[in-house]
Amino acid sequence: MGSAATPAPSPSRKRQRIYGDRFIPNRDGVDLQASYSLLHAEGSPSSPTKPKKKVASGELQYQKAEEANRTFSTLLRAELFHDSVPQASPSNFSTRISHSNAEYPSRARTPPPSGGHSSVTPSTPSKNLFTYMSPKTHTPRSRHGPNIDTRAEIYSLSPVRFDSQRMLLSPRKQPRHVSKTPYKVLDAPELADDFYLNLVDWGSMNILGVGLGSSVYMWNANSLKVTKLCDLGTDDSVTSVSWIQRGSHVAIGTNKGFVQIWDAERCRRLRTMTGHTARVGALAWNDHILTSGSRDRAIYHRDVRTADQFIAKLTGHKQEVCGLKWNAEDGQLASGGNDNKLFVWDKLNTTPLFKFSEHTAAVKAIAWSPHQHGTLASGGGTADRRIKFWNTLTGQPINEIDTGSQVCNLAWSKNSNEIVSTHGYSENQIVVWKYPSMTQVASLTGHTCRVLYLAMSPNGEVIVTGAGDETLRFWNCFSRGRDERRLSVALDPFQQIR
Repeated sequence: MGSAATPAPSPSRKRQRIYGDRFIPNRDGVDLQASYSLLHAEGSPSSPTKPKKKVASGELQYQKAEEANRTFSTLLRAELFHDSVPQASPSNFSTRISHSNAEYPSRARTPPPSGGHSSVTPSTPSKNLFTYMSPKTHTPRSRHGPNIDTRAEIYSLSPVRFDSQRMLLSPRKQPRHVSKTPYKVLDAPELADDFYLNLVDWGSMNILGVGLGSSVYMWNANSLKVTKLCDLGTDDSVTSVSWIQRGSHVAIGTNKGFVQIWDAERCRRLRTMTGHTARVGALAWNDHILTSGSRDRAIYHRDVRTADQFIAKLTGHKQEVCGLKWNAEDGQLASGGNDNKLFVWDKLNTTPLFKFSEHTAAVKAIAWSPHQHGTLASGGGTADRRIKFWNTLTGQPINEIDTGSQVCNLAWSKNSNEIVSTHGYSENQIVVWKYPSMTQVASLTGHTCRVLYLAMSPNGEVIVTGAGDETLRFWNCFSRGRDERRLSVALDPFQQIR
């Protein structure tokens, strides 16, 4: 007998999905406030994306692109939400919703959250959503015909609203252009590659003083002539150079601990002052007071009018003093050292007014703001890389920024509220910052070694930088317009003398 064959199971049919070709968005129940808050600051999704290639934020094209992106983001939000952009405060948001529904009674209301106990239920629109009839309101007429509002959206030929058109057409301040290349490069043989020295300074007579090895040279920016001021011989070397605020006197610090004062016009040494037992790497003038800082950790105040070697000695730093700057307006002195400390001294007092220990590397870069009263900027070395701002009237920190590389020098612009910094490891760049936002105006490169030296011209338009690559580079960073130049000449009596 043959066995009966078992019937094979029939193949299971998969449930077919029906796809439509239309998508009708529905905003009922959507929390607009939460959705708006989840937007990225620039209007892009906050989900993680592929890391972009690092772009120098100081580039002019980059600044223009960022401005265009911000404008597009603002325009898009205005077009999507019109005048009812969700606010950060929930109370404001609820007020806006009720006001919006009162304005548009035919719009469906957003249902309340499920957790709340409310008697309000989603209402059905009381009128048709789409109306094809002309409005019954009477258009006012004048003698020459109906008064038509040409700014009304129904008559506009633009795809965006009138407010958005006005925003797009409004004039915008273009980012300031800073030349990326130096307009002059000078050779500086034997310019020391030493972070703790200060070998370049630009005097009020428009003469640049540079310490090269055991000699000091002067470059006249008016005549473009180079003059050798002095030679210390084979047993000593120059470690710091500093011009007096007004006049032709220049102070020179030496490796043996001497401080010399020279008359630059006559190329004659006026006096030699002692006191330090190690190299003098920092000098700062305040009228007739010359302050010197040394590797022996001491700071001396010297009155150049008297025969005394010094009138006050300041102690407090535990390692070499490498930064000194006077604020002549307030009579405050800032000192930075290799002990990572920043001290503020009041006038000739021997006790620090403030002690700041927030830096984690040597503090050589120090600059007082000529625009904000009592504002001090300081920069840290390789292990710190930060520029910090302090209020020396209250002793409180103001702001800080991580620059990503060693901060060697700082200088405030005399013409605008900007600050320039020079850097060492690892970028070797010069950066111009806008204060207080600390956005980069320009990033300048060209030096192949750490940019250890920085000085600014008397008119505040040009900076000169020096590095261990034995070059001095002149950058036109803060040039003023013709109108500003004419005004400055008209107000400065010294500029009118012929």
